[in-house]
Amino acid sequence: MTMDADVMETETVDQAVSASPLQFARSYQVEALDKAINQNTIVFLETGSGKTLIAIMLLRNYAYLFRKPSPSFSVFLVPQVVLVTQQAEALKMHTDLQVGMYWGDMGVDFWDSSTWKQQVDKYEVLVMTPAILLDALRHSFLNFSMIKVLIVDECHHAGGKHPYACIMREFYHKLLNSGTSDLPRIFGMTASLVKTKGENLDSYWKKIHELETLMNSKVYTCENESVLAGFVPFSTPRFKYYQNMELPNLKRASWVEKLEKLTMKHRLSLATLDLKSSTVDSIEKRLSRIVSTLTYCLNDLGILLAQKAAQSLSASQNDFFLWGELNMFSLTLVKKFCSDASQAFLADIPHGRDWTVSNIKGNVEEGLLTSKTVCLVETLLGYSSLENIRCIIFVDRVITAIVLESLLAEILPNCNNWKTKYVAGNNSGLQNQTRKKQNEIVEDFRKGLVNIIVATSILEEGLDVQSCNLVIRFDPASNICSFIQSRGRARMQNSDYLMMVESGDLLTQSRLKKYLSGGKRMREESLHHSLVPCPPLPDDSDELSFRVESTGATVTLSSSVSLIYHYCSRLPSDEYFKPAPRFDINKDLGICTLYLPKSCPVKEVKAQANGKVLKQIVCVEACIQLHEVGALSDHFVPDMVVAETVAQKLEKIHYNTEQPCYFPPELVSQFSAQPQTTYHFYLIRMEPNSPRKFHLNDVLLGTRVELEDDIGNTGFRLEDHKGTIAVTLSYVGAFHLTQEEVLMCRRFQITLFRVLLDHSVENLMKALDGLHLSDGVAVDYLLVPSTYSHETSLIDWEVIRSVNLTCHKALEKHLKCSTNGASRVLHTKDGLFCTCVVQNALVYTPHNGYVYCTNGILNNLNANSLLTKRETGDKTYIEYYEKRHGIQLKFLDEPLLNGRHIFTLHNYLHMTKKKKEKEHDREFVELPPELCHIILSPISVDMIYSYTFIPSVMQRIESLLIAYNLKKSIPKVNIPTIKVLEAITTKKCQDQFHLESLETLGDSFLKYAVCQQLFQHCRTHHEGLLSTKKDGMISNVMLCKLGCEQKLQGFIRNECFEPKGWMVPGQSSAAYTLVNDTLPEFRNIYVTSRRNLKRKSVADVVESLIGAYLSEGGELAALLFMNWVGITIDFTTTKMERESPIQAEKLVNVGYMESLLKYKFEDKSLLVEALTHGSYMIPEIPRCYQRLEFLGDSVLDYLITKHLYDKYPCMTPGLLTDMRSASVNNECYAQVAVKANLHKHILHASHDLHKHISRTVSEFERSSLQSTFGWESDVSFPKVLGDVIESLAGAIFVDSGYNKSVVFASIKPLLGCMITPETVKLHPVRELTELCQKAQFELSTAKGFKNGEAYFTVEVKAKEMSFAHTSKASDKKLAKKMAYKQVLNSLTESLLAS
Repeated sequence: MTMDADVMETETVDQAVSASPLQFARSYQVEALDKAINQNTIVFLETGSGKTLIAIMLLRNYAYLFRKPSPSFSVFLVPQVVLVTQQAEALKMHTDLQVGMYWGDMGVDFWDSSTWKQQVDKYEVLVMTPAILLDALRHSFLNFSMIKVLIVDECHHAGGKHPYACIMREFYHKLLNSGTSDLPRIFGMTASLVKTKGENLDSYWKKIHELETLMNSKVYTCENESVLAGFVPFSTPRFKYYQNMELPNLKRASWVEKLEKLTMKHRLSLATLDLKSSTVDSIEKRLSRIVSTLTYCLNDLGILLAQKAAQSLSASQNDFFLWGELNMFSLTLVKKFCSDASQAFLADIPHGRDWTVSNIKGNVEEGLLTSKTVCLVETLLGYSSLENIRCIIFVDRVITAIVLESLLAEILPNCNNWKTKYVAGNNSGLQNQTRKKQNEIVEDFRKGLVNIIVATSILEEGLDVQSCNLVIRFDPASNICSFIQSRGRARMQNSDYLMMVESGDLLTQSRLKKYLSGGKRMREESLHHSLVPCPPLPDDSDELSFRVESTGATVTLSSSVSLIYHYCSRLPSDEYFKPAPRFDINKDLGICTLYLPKSCPVKEVKAQANGKVLKQIVCVEACIQLHEVGALSDHFVPDMVVAETVAQKLEKIHYNTEQPCYFPPELVSQFSAQPQTTYHFYLIRMEPNSPRKFHLNDVLLGTRVELEDDIGNTGFRLEDHKGTIAVTLSYVGAFHLTQEEVLMCRRFQITLFRVLLDHSVENLMKALDGLHLSDGVAVDYLLVPSTYSHETSLIDWEVIRSVNLTCHKALEKHLKCSTNGASRVLHTKDGLFCTCVVQNALVYTPHNGYVYCTNGILNNLNANSLLTKRETGDKTYIEYYEKRHGIQLKFLDEPLLNGRHIFTLHNYLHMTKKKKEKEHDREFVELPPELCHIILSPISVDMIYSYTFIPSVMQRIESLLIAYNLKKSIPKVNIPTIKVLEAITTKKCQDQFHLESLETLGDSFLKYAVCQQLFQHCRTHHEGLLSTKKDGMISNVMLCKLGCEQKLQGFIRNECFEPKGWMVPGQSSAAYTLVNDTLPEFRNIYVTSRRNLKRKSVADVVESLIGAYLSEGGELAALLFMNWVGITIDFTTTKMERESPIQAEKLVNVGYMESLLKYKFEDKSLLVEALTHGSYMIPEIPRCYQRLEFLGDSVLDYLITKHLYDKYPCMTPGLLTDMRSASVNNECYAQVAVKANLHKHILHASHDLHKHISRTVSEFERSSLQSTFGWESDVSFPKVLGDVIESLAGAIFVDSGYNKSVVFASIKPLLGCMITPETVKLHPVRELTELCQKAQFELSTAKGFKNGEAYFTVEVKAKEMSFAHTSKASDKKLAKKMAYKQVLNSLTESLLAS
């Protein structure tokens, strides 16, 4: 019900919400409120009298009982979904209560007790449809005793099996009879206490008394209609009579005959098609309904509207016809019939008609329109003078609403520009008008944009329509309730309520006249019996029911059947079989046998009882048994729904994408203040694979701790545009360095690396400032040059001391200069230096900010020499520097230095084109010594060149140390550190290796291990439940969660190495951040930064680590890692107890199958199970193949993946994934099944499956495919064929005592020639997509169904050419693959040709 317009739209709401009546409440509303506070009440008042406001005031009065944090709440029930939002908005407007809204499309059917608890904890009033509350109460998700106020809108529906009645019977009255005081206040609202057709007025009290008893409430109503008259406008009811002019007999007979012939023609055509009987029955039923609809239109509306009806039903893009369960092919046939009917009717309708009032009457004689239709049009035109008309025309049928709207939309705009729309509910199965569309039409009606609405009963008690001034009942009200509610829609002053009745139809007239006085009689009866107390509802405690004590959930006779159907609907199904219960009822003996699908743990249930409730009783017994085996939870929720709910909650686990990046503790320490510090030195030797311009010198790495052997004595390669460089590390020994030596080494490496990284000296002094600081931890390791001579020391102290160079020391050294004869003293920015100092140095020129490394003296050039640069012309160095830099050179006779631009640092772990592009065309330049600051000397170009590779070397060593720290966390098993590093390196690193191959291997083993465990430990679970649990255990969300619990995320390498971001060792901790973190086993590690890391990346690393431990340590090592990460797998196998033995030879050709599989079954029932489809419902076979398929799928996936990984150990990352996806898929297995003639041995009872297999085999035999892998086939295979290969693998696996090698030996010959790296091909969809992305071509697609076939169109716009193709197939997957494949071939040919 809705609130009065005045109340809702013009009154203001008091801001201080209290329990007192609202200030604008009317006298009768306050009186009703007083009644409702003191006792359960049904308010019986006219539509528009403000019943909702009374309910709101009642809630305000009781609000203190359920305001949060109270665990209690109140419920506002409405009979239709459209009313949920409407009433909730009214509550929000007039109260400060927290209001929740609930309807089926929100997915409430899948909510569990915790989800409902969240709602109850948050909201104080729950507005919902009664079915939702009933379901939540039956499952004990909500506790009825916690409801403080229960509002029941349109409570006249309470009766029979309506949810209103079930709630009151099953919960309210049971609590009432138990003597509890925890009962909610009941408040019902209605405009009609009686909902019956043609009842005698004398029987009204009986109906009212039944409603009062069920609701345990007394009726409140106004003593006189005049009390309401001052507030609520009443429409004037009038009869509108029309003369029934029957269609001319000949014409009617002709049209009916056309329809019958058309129906016969289409039914005969069905016989020529190869359709299963159920499909034919479905189509024929639909045709019968359509014929009935069209016949009704012919008789009641005229042939013109019958033609409109047929045309509407045939429209491919209509918004009103819900075709139900028809598939696309059947839908096409039915629509073709409607189209043919439309054309047949159109032949009798004159074209080019000009619709005016004058010729409408003439059309009645022709049978184009009936007199009833004409009467409606004339009636409407009679209101032409009415300004701002708002008219609702009520009809019984959806099709009537549709065709009348079409007719009025043609006629009325020519007369008065009125706009017509229709609104129809969706309960009839004929309508699919969205609620949004309905609300838009009603809103337009309020605004005056729509003048007339043709509506079904949805507008009687549904949407709030307040601005109506004319109601026409085109079809008479079916009952008094419908009459009262439709009359109440005319709520404006001086509105009319017209009832169209055929002249002479005295029965209908008499019934409608009773309705006119019915409201008054209801009021009188209610007032007369107002003091009669509500009797208790008869106790039905003897009715069979079952209650779970731990939760309070209950299954009753009325809920048991639907629960069993719901349970079966959640069992595994496919396009050929929908599991459903089957009942075998023997009425004579009073016995009912319930047969449940094969995937159900309970196969058969029998019950004996009274014939009327036999089906319900056997379902109650089945529910009890299903609960005992765990198939129904303690809340009577199917196990599948419980598992899906768990999975949904898992998906909602929060994950922060900002994750730490770890740094190895072996390279971090507190700067020592001790006189001596011990460093462990490792020789880094770099050997190029081809001659180079510069020599690569050895460098020593000194660490505070001794490194793990497979890191300290390891080897790897670097890459640049000249080739590869082999890097080897070897342990040299431990050395004790003095504090002065350590500081000198640090100063040297900081100076050299900062200059190499920055190509300037701007940051150098700042970097050196903190060198003596000893507080805090820092990156502490040494990278020093090594000598060739091993006589004195491995460390080249001469080069290191170059960092302490001064002019005074240089001159002292010059006295002993070995090149004394050829040397001379040169002027520099730092003073006088000998040529022996400046000829091998790192220098800085302030005039241009560049850094150079010098390589000799150019004795033949000085400042007076001509510039060697070509583009400058004939200029001397003096002229060049004066003009270009404004510098006057002073020492004109001094020779120039041969300087080389400082080397650019790259990521040499992975070669890219950019490295080559950045090399200088002109490497060396001539430098006047007087312009140079000397940074380091002596240091050779070779040494500086060698140091450019060190950041990349250290990046690999740091990564190995990170991998080692992860490896240390995993107890009991040891694998090479480099393998762990591969497993934690993502593709984004652009390294020489990444995790994809290991991830593929680990994924297959993880799936296999989990599937085997679930298969063994959950022996009563069906395949759907097993799959859901498996997905929950190995989903990305779960793997990420487990990985994060072990802090795996910090170890993952997912960023390409950027040398400029490399941390220079020895710099103070102020230069970068090192935050201490603790690993699960209380070991320290350091965090250098935080980076964006997707959840999937963490999950991928968990799988790749499984693959790493599997590939290096075998299955035991992989299981130990999985156990560490939190995936506990027990491979202990026990012999499964099978059902009573079956005679397999009578069901399948055992000899042939064993010969084909080269395996002899010990338990032949496994072979029968592996070949049995779910549709084959015979008691002798207890199970279908689904569980074995679940197991066999994972076994084959793992066996084939492991075979490919072991056979091709040197394949590039990613290739294994492509080979696996091309080998391990249902299409490949289906081809194997057809080649082996396995389709002849599958046990099934599906006509569609038989037809699909026959067509597939025929098409496959015509194809020329040799291999059974890849994506070449253009045949659409039934999934069942591939499933059987997997189920046979599962059967052999179980029968052989879980021996994988036996399975592989049996199935591999069937697979034929296995895929190789040379024969692998990408799926056409992926290949074309990747090609378009790489070449930046525009790719677009379109898809749909037409004439019972799927079609898929692919178009690629490449440069100035376009390639497009549309493929048709029986299923959309095949159509998509074929379209992509065709366009890919055309595009590839074109690219090769050009």
